[in-house]
Amino acid sequence: MKLATLKDGTRDGALVVVSRDLGRCIKVPQLARNLQGALDRWRHVAPGLAEISDALNLGSLDAEAQAFDAGQCHSPLPRAYQWADGSAYVNHVELVRKARGAEMPASFWTDPLMYQGGSDSFLDPCGDIVAVSEEHGIDFEAEIAVITDDVPMAVSSEIAGDHIRLLLLVNDVSLRNLIPNELAKGFGFFQAKPSSAFSPCAITPDELGDAWQSARVHRPLLSFVNGEAFGKPDAGVDMTFDFGQLVAHAARTRPLVAGSIIGSGTVSNRGADGGPGKAIRDGGLGYSCLAEMRTVETIVDGKPRSPFLKFGDRVRIEMRDAGNQSLFGAIDQIVRPLR
Repeated sequence: MKLATLKDGTRDGALVVVSRDLGRCIKVPQLARNLQGALDRWRHVAPGLAEISDALNLGSLDAEAQAFDAGQCHSPLPRAYQWADGSAYVNHVELVRKARGAEMPASFWTDPLMYQGGSDSFLDPCGDIVAVSEEHGIDFEAEIAVITDDVPMAVSSEIAGDHIRLLLLVNDVSLRNLIPNELAKGFGFFQAKPSSAFSPCAITPDELGDAWQSARVHRPLLSFVNGEAFGKPDAGVDMTFDFGQLVAHAARTRPLVAGSIIGSGTVSNRGADGGPGKAIRDGGLGYSCLAEMRTVETIVDGKPRSPFLKFGDRVRIEMRDAGNQSLFGAIDQIVRPLR
């Protein structure tokens, strides 16, 4: 099933079940007013949500349904108790570190990187990316994330995968020029990681069919900048740590509460020759952030050529199934200055 959160004047919005073709939706206040409420009581609520989803897709609820408009959506969870982002695609980490002359510790291939992001306010999937200055190096990062139910502390990665309830796409907005000074302090990201945006819909793993295997999503993640194709790497390829491992890593020394969001990090594929990937214009699969493109340019040409995002630029992130149907709806945002 597919779930979304419509704006209704409240901070947490109204939960709706969305049809598979993203054409219609229906509110379900009799089951849960908002998505967090559904996650808090998932075992009791999910069967009823699934029943409504089946009826909606069969067309038997058309009289009660309304047109689905992603532009009227919050991120599925407008705020969350936990947002922790990993770096499961170690190829991306290796490339970015190489460009800035930083060594790649061997442990990065066996122990996931993860930071705790700001979860008190997420951007709307079709809302503006508001930034203070272009000089901060505004970048997008196309990612996948999972939402869990309650996860016990010190859970194994195999059992952790059973706590994944929903999947969604992410634009993990980054301010690249602020990152080096923050990391140099040895205390992690803060100002360099403003609010993220999530796809209009969060979907249950079964919506992916055979594309959900080994706790990975085996579909291309599409990104566009100003209408031009920028990246189409396969999210199931070169993912060093699966989502079960990422959830277990987050829960190693603490329990996770229902509604915790765990991200994959920037989706990244190696090139066909095993080296850095190529841009789409050069016959490659492209990239899921500008920093990786700039990194490859630095490795190949000695310096980056592609600029970071400017005010007025537009970013679109989406994933489609084998029949070209949008799975999550699209993140579609314009970069605007803070006024």
